[in-house]
Amino acid sequence: MVRFPRSPALAALLLCLLAACTGGLSPPKNSPYAPGAAQGDGVDGLIVGHRLMAAGEYELALKAYYRAAAEHGANADVLSAIGSADLKLGRLNQAEQMLRRAVEEDQTFVPAWNNLGVVLMERGKVPEAARVFQTAYALDSGQSDAIRENLRLALAKMEKPAYDPPQDKPFKLVRRGAGEYLLLTRQ
Repeated sequence: MVRFPRSPALAALLLCLLAACTGGLSPPKNSPYAPGAAQGDGVDGLIVGHRLMAAGEYELALKAYYRAAAEHGANADVLSAIGSADLKLGRLNQAEQMLRRAVEEDQTFVPAWNNLGVVLMERGKVPEAARVFQTAYALDSGQSDAIRENLRLALAKMEKPAYDPPQDKPFKLVRRGAGEYLLLTRQ
């Protein structure tokens, strides 16, 4: 019969030594428990961010893109990705700043030009957006249907802005009891 010492510290030491003799403390290959620390390199933050964007997880994608910026530096691809995530999150000012930086970094990076045009359209800067889409279309040599459609919409909006002048229709306020009123317009 094996007798264990009464001291808990000595018992823990004995248990560790026994585990080391039997092959270590690592779980067997077919263990259902989570493994220890990961070995090797992690997945690129840009790839993770692109997958998260496709899944609609824009906030997590933005964090992945910031990790990619720490790994790769602030290159045009990373800046464009950050700007695209900001655009999807509705942060138009930040998106415009990042996309402008991406375009400054690499004047031939078509996705940055296109996304900058989208941001400018959202912000109501239609003439500038049309120029940006023209640049993207020229750099892409007309290959992308999406850029062609964006350019077409921007040019159409420049020619005929969607502004409805106010219609002066007279109205009449009718009392319908105690404290209740009905607003009628005449045609």
